[in-house]
Parts: sequence; C-alpha cells; structure tokens
Amino acid sequence: MQEPAITPELIEAHGLKPDEYERILEIIGREPSFTELGIFSAMWNEHCSYKSSKKWLRTLPTEGPQVICGPGENAGIVDIGDGQAVVFKMESHNHPSYIEPYQGAATGVGGILRDVFTMGARPIAAMNALSFGEPSHPKTRQLVNGVVEGIGGYGNCFGVPNVGGEVRFHAAYNGNCLVNAFAAGLADTDKIFYSAASGIGMPVVYLGAKTGRDGVGGATMASAEFDDTIEEKRPTVQVGDPFTEKRLMEATLELMQTGAVISIQDMGAAGLTCSAVEMGDKGGLGIKLNLDAVPQRETGMTAYEMMLSESQERMLMVLEPTKEAEARAVFEKWDLDFAIVGETLPDDRFLVMHGNETKADLPLATLAGSAPEYDRAWVETPAADALAPVPEIDAIDGLKALISSPNYAYKGWVWEQYDHMVMADTAVAPGRGAGVVRVHGTEKALAFTSDVTPRYVRANPFEGGKQAVAEAYRNLSAKGALPLATTDNLNFGNPEKPEIMGQFVGALKGIGEACAALDTPIVSGNVSLYNETDGQGILPTPTIGAVGLLTSLDQLIDGAPRAGHVALMIGPEGSHLGQSALLVEAFGREDGDAPQVDLAAEKANGTFIRDNAGMIDACTDLADGGLALAAFEMADAAGVGVHITVEGNGALFGEDQARYLIACSFDKAEALMVAAGHAGVEITTVGKFEGDSVSLGSASAPLAALSALYRGTFAEAFANGADSSHG
Repeated sequence: MQEPAITPELIEAHGLKPDEYERILEIIGREPSFTELGIFSAMWNEHCSYKSSKKWLRTLPTEGPQVICGPGENAGIVDIGDGQAVVFKMESHNHPSYIEPYQGAATGVGGILRDVFTMGARPIAAMNALSFGEPSHPKTRQLVNGVVEGIGGYGNCFGVPNVGGEVRFHAAYNGNCLVNAFAAGLADTDKIFYSAASGIGMPVVYLGAKTGRDGVGGATMASAEFDDTIEEKRPTVQVGDPFTEKRLMEATLELMQTGAVISIQDMGAAGLTCSAVEMGDKGGLGIKLNLDAVPQRETGMTAYEMMLSESQERMLMVLEPTKEAEARAVFEKWDLDFAIVGETLPDDRFLVMHGNETKADLPLATLAGSAPEYDRAWVETPAADALAPVPEIDAIDGLKALISSPNYAYKGWVWEQYDHMVMADTAVAPGRGAGVVRVHGTEKALAFTSDVTPRYVRANPFEGGKQAVAEAYRNLSAKGALPLATTDNLNFGNPEKPEIMGQFVGALKGIGEACAALDTPIVSGNVSLYNETDGQGILPTPTIGAVGLLTSLDQLIDGAPRAGHVALMIGPEGSHLGQSALLVEAFGREDGDAPQVDLAAEKANGTFIRDNAGMIDACTDLADGGLALAAFEMADAAGVGVHITVEGNGALFGEDQARYLIACSFDKAEALMVAAGHAGVEITTVGKFEGDSVSLGSASAPLAALSALYRGTFAEAFANGADSSHG
C-alpha cells in the first residue's frame, strides 16, 4: 500500500508544530516514514509526553516513608503495613466521552483498571469525578446518561465496587465534559511488577485482545481542542469489552505467579508504540517488533494503524524465555491471545518490521526522552475583585436553592447504577464524603475520596489548589481515616494561552504546598490540557483523589445523628461567601475570592477528629453550602430533624475551611469540648438534632418536604435522558 507523502498539512494533522518536525529531522537525519511520523506524533503529543506540564509537575512532593513508588509508573504504590500496599491512580477520558459518551466513559474505566492490575494489584475500588455543562444545555442529558451508563456497564461487568466520586454542572463544560476515572488495588509489597525491560534478546509478548482500528490517533485527538468537526473524530474513540478485561486481569495475575514476567506494561494511550518505547526506555534497551505476529481482528491493517491503535484490553510484557510454555498455557486457558511479537535489543533502536519491510527504525531513548519540553509563558491570575454586597436571604429559601440544584441535590440516581457492593468488602457506600472498603482478611480498611471546587481555582488558583487537597484530607479524616497519599487529574484549557498556563502554575503551587503540609504526597496522576471548544476553556479543574487508612474498622466514623444528639462545629464561625454555592445557586453570581486555606489548622483539626473518633457518632466536613447544607444532609441521612442556632448568610452558608460538623451524645460533647481545649482546637455548639423539622436560625421547614425536594431533583432532571447510542 502506498504511504502518503509527508506534507506540511499531514504534519499539522498529526499535532506536530513545524519546529517540532524540524527537530525530528535533526534526530533521525532524514525524512520520517509515515509510520515513523505517527510514532513521533504519539510519543510527543501532550497526552503522552507532558511537554507543557513536566517542568511544574517536578515541583510536586512525591516522596514519604509510606511511598513505595511515585509518579512515572502505571500507578502509584503506598505501603499500608503488614507487607501490603495500595496501588492507585486517576486518569482522564474527557475528549472520548464527549464524542461517544458510553464507550468513552467505559474505556476510561477499563484503562485505569489495567493501570492497577498491570502492577500486580487486584482492583478493590473505583471512583469517578464527572463535570458536565448546564443541565439545560441540549447535549447535557445525553452525556450524563451515556457516561453514567458507560461507567456502570464496564465496572459492573468487570466486578469492582464504585465507592465514590463527584458530579458537577457548569456552563464552562457545555462543549467539553470531564470524565476522570480512579481505581485502586491491593498488592503484596514483595510482588509488585514494573515496566522497565531488562535482559537482551528477551521475547516481547503481546497479551489480551486482538488489535483493531478503533482508537487510532486517540492520544493525539486527546491533545487537541474541539471545533465543529467533532463528529468526524468518532472513529478515534476505543470500544471496550469488560468481560475480556476481567479475563485479562485473572490471566495476568495468574501469569505473575509463574515467574515468567520480567516487566509488563498496559497498552493505553498510543497503544503498542507507547508501551514498547516506555518499556525499552526505562530499561535502557532497544525493542524490535514484528507486526506480522500481532493478533489482528481486521484484515489489511497497516503498520501505522497497528502502532497507533488504542484497541482495549491489551498488554505488552518481556518474558522469561524458559517460562514461555507455562505462560502461554495460562493465556490459552483464559481464551486470550499470547503472541511473541518482538525482542529486546542491546542497542538504542526502536525497529518496527511489517511484511519483511522496515516500517520504522528510530533511536528509542531519544524518541522517549527528547519530546519537546516547553516552559510556557504564563501570567499570574489577577487577584479577585472584592465581593459585592450579598443580600440576606431567608435561610430555608437559601437551603432550597442549594438542594434543588443538580450540583447539590442527592446523587443516588448516579451511584445506584453502579455496583458498590461487589466483592462484599464495601464498608461505606457512595454519597457520604468518602467510600470505605475493607482490606479482605484483615482488620484494616481503606478510604477513598475525590475533590476540587473549580470556581475557587478560577478565582484564585493557588488557594483553590490548596483547597482541593484540604477538602480531600477532611473527607478522609471525617471517616476516621489517616490520609496517606494523593493522585491528581489536572484538567485545564489551552496551555499556549498565558492566562490558562497561569491557572495551571498557580494551582500546582497550591497543591504542592498542601500535599507537603498535610503529608499526602502525589504518587501518580494525569494531565489533561486543551479542554476547549471554539476557544472556550473549561473551568480549571485539578481533581484530587486521595486514599486514607484505617488500621482497624473500630476507627471508622460512620454513624448517624439520633434525636437528642448535640451538633458541634470544629473550626471558626463561617463568614466567607466569595465564590460560594449560595452565591451561585441563590443569586446567580460567581464573584469574590476563594476562601483562604490555613494548612496548620487543617492538620490540627483533622488530627483532632481522628484522635477522638471514639467520641464522635457522625461527622462531615463543611464545604460547599457551609454549615446549613452539612446539617441538612446529616439530618436527611438520619431521618431526624435539626435545629441550628446561628443566624445570617455568613454563619450558615459561609465556606470557611478547616471545619467539621459533629453529632454526638451530650456526655460525649462535653468530653470533646475538654479534649478540644487541651488540643487548642476551636469547637462550638451550634445546635441539636431533634424533631421532624429543619430550623436554621429563625427559619424552619418540615424535614420531609425538604428531603423530597433534595432526593427528587437529580433523577427528575436526568432520568430517561436522550439515547446514549452505544454499540
């Protein structure tokens, strides 16, 4: 087949700038073949090379006594004691999910699960952080239905509990939804598998499902802005098969027991290209691939298509040659492909053969390590204007504005479509700040949460970045779990715009400072840039996924308030209304600064909650909607009324940080007051749980009526949405 000529148009279509192409010519000393152009395009796009973000990612704290493996592998690994580790990561599938919601979201789940079991860990939990456009936007219902169905369709079939996450709506996501998928697994610390190839002349083996044309160029598409040609990009979305992935996981974990695996890598973005190059580069070796041996499900595939296909449920490994028969038998038993498709080379070469022709012959280390690295121009986000006066509002009217918005309404409609009880170890189901999963066969449990408030990050990237980490820390602490480490999913617009790059830099500085202060290093993550449509960027959305440890389930705080319980608040009285949920939902405004985050107070107050878990019956952190929304949610969950004694917008709806709401008996409340005094932690009585109404200061309404509004809003907006048209 005649390969196309390399023209400026073809170079541009591959997402390469003219100066980047000049660099390719310098590296190889000749014009690249079509396949080589595709390989460079895949390795040098933003999605795979982090060329705009590397400089700033290096500033993040990534180490700690608990960290076994930080960023750079398929997932991060953190010690949880007793020879066990938790392996976890978060990754985006934003562009594919906007183009094809069901398969985009489904394959996002599949990819993140592979990242975990590639390391030798059995997945035990998943989460999703989802951002959609306005509920009234014509595409939003279809996207919500398709994405939720895709996540459930893949995760439920694969058999991993979905224990948490978040769903938000804002006009900034009208043309570019965000689907951030998180997965965590368990591994023995002495049985962790890495991706660095070792040994010369070792067989390179292709594992899993066959290669097709789906997803060709997907990573390059993920590194571009959208415009009115979006529908033409549908073929770049992969198609997932969760039953194949389940078999692949079982086969891979069984294979790892045989001693046959020298190194192993998931085939994710840019498929065979990225996985082979990364394995060779990490091991300081070359790789030769013979594409004639690649299992294919379509006829007449070219070398270019095979190298760039993002077909799902595939892995690449370097095999201990004496174990070939044993390894092959495992994969044949699970009815999966096992094919030797190449070998490791002593010299620095990436050699690709097809039909006895050399389709690519490139210096491997240079291909991996010489991707352009940009120090993008950036401007600091200007300080937010002072908050304009906020009129006092009847507190119940303010609460109704929040709970009748899909942003703050009960999200049961979403997580009830996910299996959160599979594996029978879920101790805390979705919808309560953090999900908790028992570590099977032990006393321990792990808590999982994800958080960010994009409005804060836009107004003040530094404080907004700090706040995302702080809120994740509080969510874990409120369950009694010690926060261990974090993963990030950094979703931003076009980094070539200095103001967008300024948001990124500011947020990274805030995230880094908070992770260092709260001892929660970043161990893995993902950067998703160019989230724009027709020049309109999303809100800056650096999602923080965090994992915490309970050494015993006795430490878990997961009760509900009962009639007669005292309502106590840890932290300062509320006053901050800038960028608050009340401002948005009741007044249609997004002005003022983000709340300031006092990291010393966050640490002290979180430690106090964990140290005194035995005296706390129920606990939640105060975040969006302040004290009023937190008190209502607690009352709704328990089916008991609440009377909050403080008055005024600020005290009830302020979003000041480092705060928690506690429910406990009178005797325990007295003991907590004494303990707080000794610890130097601010604590106040703010009311009582009793009766069948919700009173906020002098305003009151029946709990039943408010709960009906809260629990009906989301399903009413999105149930029976437009056909998600998945195949």
